[in-house]
Amino acid sequence: MKSPLDPGRVRALIVKESAQIFRDPSTVLIAFVLPVILLFLFGYAINLDSSTTRIGLAVHDESAAAQSLAEAYRTSPFFEVTNAKSVAPLKEMLIAGEIRGIVVIPQDFGAGFEQDNAPPIQVIADGSLPNAANFTTGYSQGVRNTWAANEAAAQGLSAGPAIDLSLRYWYNPSLTSRLFLVPGAIAIVMTMIGTLLTSLVIAREWERGTMEAMMATPMRMTEFLASKIVPYFLLSLGSMAICTILAMLIFGVPLRGSVLALVILSVAYLMPALGQGLLISAATKNQFVASQVALLSGFLPTFLLSGFLFEIASMPQWIQAITIIVPARYFIPGLQTIFLTGDVWEILWPSAAILLLFGTAFFTLCFWVTRRSLD
Repeated sequence: MKSPLDPGRVRALIVKESAQIFRDPSTVLIAFVLPVILLFLFGYAINLDSSTTRIGLAVHDESAAAQSLAEAYRTSPFFEVTNAKSVAPLKEMLIAGEIRGIVVIPQDFGAGFEQDNAPPIQVIADGSLPNAANFTTGYSQGVRNTWAANEAAAQGLSAGPAIDLSLRYWYNPSLTSRLFLVPGAIAIVMTMIGTLLTSLVIAREWERGTMEAMMATPMRMTEFLASKIVPYFLLSLGSMAICTILAMLIFGVPLRGSVLALVILSVAYLMPALGQGLLISAATKNQFVASQVALLSGFLPTFLLSGFLFEIASMPQWIQAITIIVPARYFIPGLQTIFLTGDVWEILWPSAAILLLFGTAFFTLCFWVTRRSLD
């Protein structure tokens, strides 16, 4: 049986495609410069960690209890406090975005506290920023409860049964968002290279008129597709290696799993990424259209529907159903597992198998579309 691939012809086509890659400055820019920029953006610019929140503090009571509580807010490590005697000036600051919330200690707070019936403090938070609002309300209540417990202990009163909590955070003890954002950023980078760059390769041949010349040669379609896949496959793996080294050395992301597991999962993800790009390129035959389709069908779903920034379980049911066909949904949790947990093959093998199924489907469609184009 005659082999579908001629090694000499495939080698020549790969050399031709590789030369084309390095002659194009935009390709080199996307493959080697853009990954570094994206990694630094996701590592430093995007921060989901709770930090010091700016609040306004309006104290309407001059009693010792009210002043003591106000001092507890001022010395809290969670707040940067702006003091005022009324809510009005703080309201203007809240509207201007200068503070994220207002804590109001009511006028009769001290009298009520002495009678063991302290009125509630009022917390006004900026609901336009839900995360900041949750931090403000949660930390405000925590400061109030801690102060009340300390006051009760100082007066020799029982503050309720003592509960000793021993907290341990597995896999990310410091609760640093960067440790799970950076592995997700690596998936974004691989999507950009695997899908965006490969979406241009066949379309470029049609636009430059070289496809007709190649069709006149004894080249087989399998050889043509292989010559388009191999260079970008190696380019993507090289970019993956650079991103992994940067993640470990600069961002301090631990690699608790093995390099073998990382390579296996990355290779599995490159199959649908490259296949999708080639399918887009073969179907559109236009570089501009192909790049737009690649961004809409590759980059945006990876960014929004993969669980990278937004938890899939919190999405509406019909959106969760759509995420099933997003390959990055299976790649990003696997990457985070390898980096932060280790080689948990019970998670990695199913993810790799699903990614290979996606890749098989994309390459089958690409083979069919390219054959019809060549015919």
